[in-house]
Amino acid sequence: MINDFNRDSMLEIFIFETSQLIEKLEQSILNSEKDSQLDTSIDEIFRIMHTIKGSASMMLFNDVATLAHAVEDLFYYLREEKPKNLDYAKLTDIVLEAIDFIKGEVAKLQVGEDANGQASLLLGFIKEYLDNLKQVNSGSKIIQETVEEKILEDSDQKFYISPDKNVPQSTVQLEGERYEAVIFFQEGCQMENIRAFNIVHNLKEHADQIDIIPPDIIEHNESADIIRQNGFRVTFRSELSLEALENFFAKLAFIRESKLRKLEEEMEQAGTSQPKPKIEIILDDSEKKQPEKNSNFACAAQSMISVGVNKLDQLMDLVGELVIAEAMVTLNPELSGLNLDNFHKSARQLKKIINELQDIVMSIRMVPLAPTFQKMNRLVRDMSRKIDKEVQLEIVGQETEVDKNIIEQISDPLMHLIRNSLDHGIENREERMKRGKPELGRIILEAKNAGGDVWIIVKDDGKGLDRESILAKARDHGLLSKPENEMTDREIYSLILLPGFSTKEKVTEFSGRGVGMDVVVKNIERIRGNVIIDSMPGQGTTISIKIPLTLAIIDGMTIMVGESKYTVPITAIKESFKAQAEDIITDTEGQEMILVRGECYPILKLHNFYKIPTQITETTEGILMMVEHDCKTICLFADALIGEQQVVVKALPKYIKKVRGIAGCTLLGDGSISLILDIADLLN
Repeated sequence: MINDFNRDSMLEIFIFETSQLIEKLEQSILNSEKDSQLDTSIDEIFRIMHTIKGSASMMLFNDVATLAHAVEDLFYYLREEKPKNLDYAKLTDIVLEAIDFIKGEVAKLQVGEDANGQASLLLGFIKEYLDNLKQVNSGSKIIQETVEEKILEDSDQKFYISPDKNVPQSTVQLEGERYEAVIFFQEGCQMENIRAFNIVHNLKEHADQIDIIPPDIIEHNESADIIRQNGFRVTFRSELSLEALENFFAKLAFIRESKLRKLEEEMEQAGTSQPKPKIEIILDDSEKKQPEKNSNFACAAQSMISVGVNKLDQLMDLVGELVIAEAMVTLNPELSGLNLDNFHKSARQLKKIINELQDIVMSIRMVPLAPTFQKMNRLVRDMSRKIDKEVQLEIVGQETEVDKNIIEQISDPLMHLIRNSLDHGIENREERMKRGKPELGRIILEAKNAGGDVWIIVKDDGKGLDRESILAKARDHGLLSKPENEMTDREIYSLILLPGFSTKEKVTEFSGRGVGMDVVVKNIERIRGNVIIDSMPGQGTTISIKIPLTLAIIDGMTIMVGESKYTVPITAIKESFKAQAEDIITDTEGQEMILVRGECYPILKLHNFYKIPTQITETTEGILMMVEHDCKTICLFADALIGEQQVVVKALPKYIKKVRGIAGCTLLGDGSISLILDIADLLN
């Protein structure tokens, strides 16, 4: 019996690897539909389903295994017969249904539930589709494959295996040769015993009379250490050629080195016979045949290992503490006034090393936007068919990287923005033709780096936003904060981001319920980002999202207010200056404003806002810091600037989270605590 620990480890591997495979499968089938050809992806799809089938069988997830086997059979027919009359849209629908089923089962496993879905209805659809495909293409040779028998093909070698699970393995023996393989896994891949078990499971399709060393790979965790040191040794009988077996082992995941040789029967049965020359093939990273690029997620860079996100979070926390400790040592007030040239030289070297360490840890947490962006292909495909619009999604800059925690926050906002572009922005065929536009609508999803930020842009070539309709809606709901004639186009378009705002008159499955865009803004602001909207009537709409590269460490300017310290993110600061009396304007309600280069900006005195006692209350005595967010600007009034410092963002206690304008806290070099200001919240 497999113990609970190993079962959990195997389940973790299954969930991770199957999720990766499913993402690749979805993208492959969508690309095939778009190109109306399977030549470049059919082998990849076939291999993915074969791998999922084997993994699911090993884990006893029978419905997933059976479904994967049915899809594998379908693509086996497509690969061998290459039928001419093929409905790519119908084929894609079937594969996507299978993908959704497997996704659902994996999602259950992730939350500790049983994978108990019933795939019988979907299996019937696949069988019916395959039968119809064979009838339509009856001119082609039909592969004879029944429930009772199956011909397996590998290179030029074919052999017969009965799939009858009731037949004991010892009664179904292959003719052929005896082989021995010694397998060494990549360093750091972990759980070598479970990976060895998976190899044996896959090998059963091609061999029998299988013996392994160590023999108890599942029952005892110590077997992983043995395999790590001595390799995993397996002997078996197979009709496959040495070259075919070489290809088999080359396609296995996480293999560093394989030694394959043919055993001599005489030597096995009687140790006295003369040995014959042995054939030995050593497959290393440079010599063994690798599968095609992207054919299997495990065939990526050989030097990769999987690390839990929680470990990366802990590592980032430790680096953050190291940054704080370094500041506490080098900025210790007890050192002020002392001549410590050697100390400062060593401190600079320490700071350099810590900065390099921080950059490396940050880079480990950085992941490309490609998986998130590629998911939008499925969304556009499904939704455009439902609303009967022809829309093409163009992806630009998907290799751009951001922090893992940020990736998790932007998927839902992006889906909502693209739904809006499809439903609100892109016109139907007739309307586009009247306007002289091509019938095929375009949505561009782009990502690019800009300093310490990442810009994600969703742009469509639809009808654009109706400025007057937005103003009328905002006027009716009392959402205007200043006179209409003083508002820029960008400010007017940004009104659609307010809670409850909607210009959609008809409620559809996708939009028009007065909710959504405000949720997008909240999700983006939660990761210290902001949303900008631009539109040209009749030409389209562009929604730009600016987000930071990481949430863990920021560059900040620390200011003093009374005895309290606050940190303002550098990215929000436009300038800092001393106010002159002649530039200060007071309105009828006593609110002060400052005139800067002909523009008036409101002043927010932090000591009044947070009720902090201070001796500096006159605007001309303190310092003004002009900050900006989402095209809104305000001047913060503080006692003095302390200086710029890189700070580690710490979560706030629950009772402080209710305070407006506070995003987090940090520990400064002198050991004091500084609250990090949320500029977006202050401006709103």
